[in-house]
Amino acid sequence: MDTFDNLANGIVAVATPMNLLLLLAGVMLGMIVGVMPGLGPSAGLAILLPLTFTLDPTGAVVMLAAVYYGAMYGGTITSVLINTPGESATVASTFDGYPLAKQGRAGPALVMAAIGSFVAGTIGAVLISVASPMTASLAATFGPPELFLVVILGLLTLIVIIGGNRLLGALSALIGFAIATVGIDIGTGQQRYTFGSVELINGIDFIPVAIGLFGVGEILHTLWRGGHLEKLAYFNVSARSRDFWPTGHDLRESAGPITRGSFLGFFVGATPGAGATVASLMSYNLERSVSKTPEKFGKGAMPGLTGPEAANNAASSGAMVPLLTLGIPGSASTAVLIGGFMMWGLQPGPLLMTQNPEFAWGLIASMFLGNIMLLLVNVFCIPAFASIARVPFRVLGPAIIVICVLGTFTVNGSIVEVAIMLGCGLLGFFMRRFGFSPAALVIALVLGPMAEESLRQTMIISGGSFGIFLDRGTSRALLVLMVLLLVLPLVTVLIKRAAARGIARYGAMRRRRARRSGGLPGGEHTPPATTDTVADSTDREPETERVDST
Repeated sequence: MDTFDNLANGIVAVATPMNLLLLLAGVMLGMIVGVMPGLGPSAGLAILLPLTFTLDPTGAVVMLAAVYYGAMYGGTITSVLINTPGESATVASTFDGYPLAKQGRAGPALVMAAIGSFVAGTIGAVLISVASPMTASLAATFGPPELFLVVILGLLTLIVIIGGNRLLGALSALIGFAIATVGIDIGTGQQRYTFGSVELINGIDFIPVAIGLFGVGEILHTLWRGGHLEKLAYFNVSARSRDFWPTGHDLRESAGPITRGSFLGFFVGATPGAGATVASLMSYNLERSVSKTPEKFGKGAMPGLTGPEAANNAASSGAMVPLLTLGIPGSASTAVLIGGFMMWGLQPGPLLMTQNPEFAWGLIASMFLGNIMLLLVNVFCIPAFASIARVPFRVLGPAIIVICVLGTFTVNGSIVEVAIMLGCGLLGFFMRRFGFSPAALVIALVLGPMAEESLRQTMIISGGSFGIFLDRGTSRALLVLMVLLLVLPLVTVLIKRAAARGIARYGAMRRRRARRSGGLPGGEHTPPATTDTVADSTDREPETERVDST
């Protein structure tokens, strides 16, 4: 009953005229951010965060959370209409969304994506309501050793899931930790890496780094790719057309993918470092593997769109669990939210739900209301938001950079922070250019102070001995998870190689059997043998034996 009481109190806290207006504004801004290719929720949150400093903390976080999951909705529009994902989490939506648009079914695709996102968001909000108190109770038993290991585990998860060059992912995280060390040493009170600058005594603020990496860095990378020169094929949609609405068959065949994607996405999103991109790609592969018609995937299969859409929106809900209960971001977007929490004087973690229940439960309750708003906005305003995708990037790019500069300056009125933001913009461009991970850097920057503080406390408790990590049961379990996480990629590669060899042997065995029986591998059989064919096969018998023996 406590969960329902807390949720009811959260709805009461959110259901004020001002908070509802902020929720609607966040939904609309999130949709706009989502339909701008190259931005995405991380950049949108970083750019819009300065606008919330004068707001009440509850209203501010309700608005930013709405921007977060609203951008997930908006990114689907460009994925379907112009085959350009608004951000990485909607990459899987292009696989079948764009083929559906080429078939003249852009309207049904967008409506079904909106319905899938609404169902997944609602299921995610329900699961948050259940999982957050349980996780917070468990996390309340954690001491400094466990908190330090949880932080490292979250970063390891991110680095492993990044794929590609994991060394570059680890280097990105180390750069984030290095930036986090600038300022005052919490143990000795000495200045570190300030170079005599008064502006750096309190450390490098999170906002200019996030705006630079995700805002300016994304714009520069898109310009480098030639995004300002691209001429995109665009499909019009009209809500007045009969073909705009999905059919009963669309609803029936999407029910299973939406349900599976919702639960899969939530639990993947709740894993620190995994995020919506991993969830959507996993959902796509799952639906293709369980489908009775896998050959339709990639050619306009509705389950190939609705499953990943449900997964990436449920993942945005799941990422809130480690954010609220452990103070650990599950993605780059929630890392920006943590930065906002700290600036509003709130410390995410096990005590947040007990010390500030109206804030935590207000955020959870806003997700129910926000998903209803997003469904209505998506279904009836799709043509209006789709028109934003027609705005040339050569117009959007400079405007966004100006907004980044003004937003950074309004935080503290510091020119130094503007310079840091522009420097981080260049850093973000080169990181994307050479395969580094801006997300790992930002998450490490947020978690760096927490990791340092918990490690210092651990060393004080143990008298400088690292054996404390082996003395506690929870710490040992976390260490085992870390080892498994490091070994998992190696084991996965070995399993894939073994499976490939097994499939190759099986295929060779089938071909040999087919030749011996005179049939073809596909189950077809050769015509009845005539005298000539029998003689011919007799002549070739030694050759066949040599092939078999080989």
